[in-house]
Amino acid sequence: MFSSGSSEVNEDSDPSHPGSSDDSSARPAVPLAEHPILDLAEFQLLEDQVDNPLIARTFAGDFAKLWARRYEILATAVERGDVAAALNAVLSLRTSSTMVGGVRLAVLAAQLEERIRKSELREARPLLKEVAECGHLTVQELKDSYVLRND
Repeated sequence: MFSSGSSEVNEDSDPSHPGSSDDSSARPAVPLAEHPILDLAEFQLLEDQVDNPLIARTFAGDFAKLWARRYEILATAVERGDVAAALNAVLSLRTSSTMVGGVRLAVLAAQLEERIRKSELREARPLLKEVAECGHLTVQELKDSYVLRND
């Protein structure tokens, strides 16, 4: 139903992504702060893909309502050292963040995913605070934008 077009985090330009190149010819990493919290053009891609703005806004509303629980599941899995559960949670977060236009959160999720895939859960823990803060900001920007303003 959803294409893998430009709405995904660009794996080639994100050295934190597991499939990225580490050689010196790779493009330099973009500092996290330069990624927008919310990119409404990315959300509009979702609206176009589902061909119904109401469905896309419902998805974004569910994303906002489920944020605290989604983060709790991820943080618990990382803290517990449960690689499978952590990977499942971070993939869900990365995908849904991308779909609603949460660019910075998707980049953070990709960084966290890389550590989880390498079974570096201890090293992943410091990223959890950034994910929590960024997730909260993403939800707030969705609520402040046209996407969820009337919810």
